[in-house]
Amino acid sequence: MNKILLAYSGGLDTSVILTWLKETYNVPVIAYVGDVGQNDDLKAVEAKAYKTGAESVVIYDLKDEFVAEYVFPAIAANAVYEGHYLMGTSLARPVIAKGMVDAAKQAGVSAISHGATGKGNDQVRFELTVKALAPQLQIIAPWREWSFVGRKDLLAYAEQHGIPVPVTAEKPYSMDANLMHISYEGGILEDPWAAPPADMFQWTVSPEAAPNKPETVEVEFVNGVPTAINGESYGPAKLLAVANDIAATHGIGRVDVVENRFIGIKSRGVYETPGVTILHMAHRAVESLTLDREVAHFKDSLIPKYAELIYNGFWFSPEMELLQSTIAKTQQNVTGTVRLKLYKGTVSVTGRKSPFSLYNPEVASFESKFVVDPKDSGGFININGLRLTTWASRRR
Repeated sequence: MNKILLAYSGGLDTSVILTWLKETYNVPVIAYVGDVGQNDDLKAVEAKAYKTGAESVVIYDLKDEFVAEYVFPAIAANAVYEGHYLMGTSLARPVIAKGMVDAAKQAGVSAISHGATGKGNDQVRFELTVKALAPQLQIIAPWREWSFVGRKDLLAYAEQHGIPVPVTAEKPYSMDANLMHISYEGGILEDPWAAPPADMFQWTVSPEAAPNKPETVEVEFVNGVPTAINGESYGPAKLLAVANDIAATHGIGRVDVVENRFIGIKSRGVYETPGVTILHMAHRAVESLTLDREVAHFKDSLIPKYAELIYNGFWFSPEMELLQSTIAKTQQNVTGTVRLKLYKGTVSVTGRKSPFSLYNPEVASFESKFVVDPKDSGGFININGLRLTTWASRRR
């Protein structure tokens, strides 16, 4: 082992890990930071890494890649895990891990390390990405190797080794942020009956305190990809940032769930996902106009599997490649504009239009003539009701 590349955030865990790796393996450590819009002071993170003993610091700006190649495809797939979770953390991990692999190859290191615990999903997501993209790299997961049990042990180690740690009081929960969402887990949230503290939310306005006047927003899509908001075109990261600002003002995107982790543990998570919440709603509305019924229903049947692959860490896998190509095919005509009304935590569609619309008002109207002979409907009902007639006679 010549060098180790560490996925570094500057928090307590990775600061301790950096020193522990040098002490345990006696090789230089490179600190890698993937910027996915977590709003950290990256200069301060870089300075802390050097102060803690990093040989060098590599910072990758992944924001546009994250949104364009991970968030937007998930929106195109209408991906939701277990009915509620839009997977902001799950989608960020593969792009961070891919950047880590690229940085490791460029630096010529033989091993990478991360600070994910042995109980969570992130260890799986990071390591499956490495195995798919660079299986030759050795993976070091300190939380599965060292004797430390919890944060008290890390704080004692940090004090012993002169590692700078935050002096502010610790929040009674764990947070993870990126351009798509903020997640809150652990601490007081481990009681699924306990309501989240009102002052916990960092991003969205409380729905009760949101403006008393609704706001109308128009979102444009081209081939399933959001490209403009209120007539203004943006790049991927900027568009999501604009959507976040608008939706957060109206208290949109708060979710409180108990989810099933891949490793078999139930976990309570609270999330703020303002912008993607409205983009999901808008995308569904464009699809309602442009997708054939059977294509739409078949695509919906793929959502649980697609979301499960993201959540469980299989973004880079042959089955995901197959699903991605199938979903991309469905999006060829998903182009149009949707009008949304945002009000006190709610989103509702008030209009949609598309040059590829399959909606025909002349056919749908109650005032228009039938496009088929009305008598044909009786035969259609009789054929579809035949099995029900047989079933009913059996019951009698």
